[in-house]
Amino acid sequence: MANQNFSHHPTICYRPIQPSDLEVLERIHAEIFPIRYESEFFQSVVHERDIVSWAAVDRSRPNGHSDELIGFVTARIAMAKEAGIGDLLRYDPSKPDQTLVYILTLGVVETYRNLGIARSLIRQVIKYASSVPTCRAVYLHVISYNIPAIHLYKKMSFKCIRRLQGFYLINGQHYDSFLFVYYVNGGRSPCSPLELLLAVVSYVTSGLKSVAARIRKNEEKTAKWPKCKDTQSLISMQTKRNITTQGTGYECV
Repeated sequence: MANQNFSHHPTICYRPIQPSDLEVLERIHAEIFPIRYESEFFQSVVHERDIVSWAAVDRSRPNGHSDELIGFVTARIAMAKEAGIGDLLRYDPSKPDQTLVYILTLGVVETYRNLGIARSLIRQVIKYASSVPTCRAVYLHVISYNIPAIHLYKKMSFKCIRRLQGFYLINGQHYDSFLFVYYVNGGRSPCSPLELLLAVVSYVTSGLKSVAARIRKNEEKTAKWPKCKDTQSLISMQTKRNITTQGTGYECV
């Protein structure tokens, strides 16, 4: 649990990141992330070069620190056809202007954690993405051992789409990453193998019911055909086992 023994009551506000935030932004990134970010990245953030950002500040902080960053989120717009996750979207080739918003970094200084600031910063990104008519989703990567972040994204209805083996290389060691997606403006995932399986099962089951109904109807008329209760029951049980087996392969870890 982070230390939250404030000498004042926090008044959290949100605004765009500005050039005057450069030094603090660099320092917080160095403190929070195990990955080193180049100077060019920070220059792009503070000068809004293809990157959108929001800062969290505590307006009640004393001693002239009321506008100093205590949290931030950075993101950029990517063309859907160039983002490398086109197979995870219902991408329409006839609309080449479709875009996505990719969350680059998200962080809150330790003293201000567990106050809902990260959640509010993510909402700012979602609100922005929803305001862009061509945008279909917000997506991000999170390292596999960052359990609090994983729980946060799941609570905010992000979908865990894929686990990427060895995505990060930190201090010579590889770490897996989870890919999370939040769909906006009618965006949605393509039909997954599990969805396709369920559709096929539903179609087959419907056909079996139709055949069974015709058999019963013929029995009532001619009384010549023996009943086949066990056959349909066996097929139904086998279908359920197949669903369970196939479904396990698509659960997120």
